[in-house]
Amino acid sequence: MVEEKIPYNDFTKLDLRVGQIAKVEDHPNADKLYVLIVDLGEDKDRLIVAGLKPHYKPEELEGKKAIFITNLEPTKIRGIESQGMILAAASPNDETVCILQPEKDVEIGSKIR
Repeated sequence: MVEEKIPYNDFTKLDLRVGQIAKVEDHPNADKLYVLIVDLGEDKDRLIVAGLKPHYKPEELEGKKAIFITNLEPTKIRGIESQGMILAAASPNDETVCILQPEKDVEIGSKIR
């Protein structure tokens, strides 16, 4: 099923980049959330809150490269400011969730086009 169509210019507003998950911590105020410390090739790492706990163990995520939206406005999720979003595919019932990863080893910070 195709959702509402958007103009191409809306899509180009997203800054999608390759980042590497440096560390995974349990969110102190939520059972299904992790706090990811992510290297996006910037001066400092970012905190990104993600609902991946039911689908991944921390050691399965740490060190992995994934695709992130880097220009979302920061938002507090259960008291912690999330500074981006990791992209993941999910089955219709959310039973299976998998993070999107580059097919080849590409430099951290690489732009997705």
